[in-house]
Amino acid sequence: MASNLDYLNPELIPLEEKVNAYLEAEKSLQRAETDASPTVETSRSTLARLEQEIIAMLPTRDEWVKVNLGYGPSRVGAWHVPATNGTPERYELRVIH
Repeated sequence: MASNLDYLNPELIPLEEKVNAYLEAEKSLQRAETDASPTVETSRSTLARLEQEIIAMLPTRDEWVKVNLGYGPSRVGAWHVPATNGTPERYELRVIH
């Protein structure tokens, strides 16, 4: 049985740091879009790169991994999105914080 304290595992620290960087990049993109900043495309590519790096770091797919983002257990996971209308299948990152 998994412990409720599994999210404090030191092996998850690199994943936690990457997720925090992703969340900051997400905020930067929202600010850039609101301000009509020319950095919108750069922010989008940074966010996409971080998303792929996080998905590669996850130990599992289609289920949540508990991580410590500084205020108790948060969850991150990669969920399968099937191919539709010419778009390839992929994994979508989801973060609950």
